[in-house]
Amino acid sequence: MDAKRLEMLKQIANALAAQFGPSCEVVVHDLTAKDPERSIVCIVNGHVTGRRLGDGPSTVVMEQILHAQENPPDHLGYLTRTPDGKILKSSTVYIRDSRGRVTAILSINYDISSLLMVENAISGLIHTTEEEARGKEERITVLNVSDLLDDLIEQSVALVGRPVALMNKDDKVRAIRFLNQHGAFLITKSGDKVAKYFGISKYTLYSYIDLKQEEKRHEQN
Repeated sequence: MDAKRLEMLKQIANALAAQFGPSCEVVVHDLTAKDPERSIVCIVNGHVTGRRLGDGPSTVVMEQILHAQENPPDHLGYLTRTPDGKILKSSTVYIRDSRGRVTAILSINYDISSLLMVENAISGLIHTTEEEARGKEERITVLNVSDLLDDLIEQSVALVGRPVALMNKDDKVRAIRFLNQHGAFLITKSGDKVAKYFGISKYTLYSYIDLKQEEKRHEQN
């Protein structure tokens, strides 16, 4: 990302944070960075999620780095949850260069935890019947790359539907394919952690990944 565009995004980030106060975190991710684990090039009010300059990507950012969608839709005003339990109202905006390529992501995360507490208190006073339960909040994995890898492993196990101790080879292949498709192995030393978690060697781990690539080649032929 060129310096002028970065400075413009920093200016916007600071303006948004100043407008909405200390509960509003604004983050700029550089998708052109050589090291995807250090995508954050600007962050204001990082205390909201505990992140700092130089920290790694969220799941949304990693998906864009991995798949490079040409026209991803912006995601505006959705609810997320941090690992420490804060509820955030979040928006993700994809920033394009002069040729239309997505080169950066502007993320806004507003901590509405205290506002929800007030809402619940008022609701209890003014309503006489129980309202429909609030929809389940989506969990956000944004703190650092280590948290992202842990979350992807958790998702892979949920996908298979059984604990690692009860997985057979096909189950583990399926889980590891999910991790590969979602960019887990872009993370430094992720292979060691994943191999240990699934109780296999690194050679076996990468053979499972190569097996998927070999099947794709056969399908194309």
